[in-house]
Amino acid sequence: MQVIHYSVLKHEVLTHLVPLSNEGLVVDCTLGEGGHTEALLSVYPKIRVAGIDRDQDVLQRAQQRLKPFGSRFIPLNGWFDEVLKDFPSDLPRPEAVLMDLGISMYHYEASQRGFSFSTEEQLDMRLDTTQDKSARDVINSYREGDLADVIYHYGEERYSRRIASAICRERSQAPIETARQLRDVIYHAVPVGYRRGRIHPATKTFQAVRIEVNNELGRLQGAVDAALGLLVEQGRLGIISFHSLEDRVVKHRFRLLAGRAPGDDPEVQYYKDHPAVKLITRKPIVPGARELEENQPSRSAKLRVAEKTGEVKLCAQP
Repeated sequence: MQVIHYSVLKHEVLTHLVPLSNEGLVVDCTLGEGGHTEALLSVYPKIRVAGIDRDQDVLQRAQQRLKPFGSRFIPLNGWFDEVLKDFPSDLPRPEAVLMDLGISMYHYEASQRGFSFSTEEQLDMRLDTTQDKSARDVINSYREGDLADVIYHYGEERYSRRIASAICRERSQAPIETARQLRDVIYHAVPVGYRRGRIHPATKTFQAVRIEVNNELGRLQGAVDAALGLLVEQGRLGIISFHSLEDRVVKHRFRLLAGRAPGDDPEVQYYKDHPAVKLITRKPIVPGARELEENQPSRSAKLRVAEKTGEVKLCAQP
């Protein structure tokens, strides 16, 4: 099997998410093609890893890759926040949990779902292909103001209103069907100088639409609390983020659970008196020079790690 995705910060994950016992369970919440899980199973030869992925296609690819590990690999199909909250009762509590929030390169290069704006693929961007809402629905049915808000809040795109307006003008003539078609609308909507920036002007809008389709940020805070609630005492949670929106959620939640958040509202005060975690990484771990040379997309990766020291009051789903 040809592996498409390069798992980032692999050495750092192995260093900071060491299982507490020889035969413990680790949960890989965002399995992808199984790169982190393969490394964990190889380095710690008696542990088991439960790998979660919502995308049935990529889960099958991981199962093929991890077949040599037999029953030590446990595949679980579902959204990671939902699986963590309703964890299989026949499995022990995990000693470490990993979340790699990046989208697998498989989705950009081989899924044919319009994740990449350089293709003529149909606008889809669903990780769960059974759900109703796709990128095509967001682009062609959201009201202009709502679309601009999605692009601004989830893409941090300063030209969100210009882009939303251009999309609405284009779709009034005919639906926008492909990733490349959407890319071209965005390109011509922004100022000429913006087109010459470090990244393509469609990058942030595509990120925003993908986040909206898959409710990526909506799942994250609840998943952090559920993972920590599930972990054994002194178990560790490691989270790799790839953009500031994700990292902000993780940083703020870890800080609050460690009793280090400012303010005096009831939740802040509770964790000041009853901290639930110890921060293992006060600043995020980023890729070194060698990894950056081998895998340029890893440049935006940040790993934060917290160790469970107390009980977590599960938050309400945002």
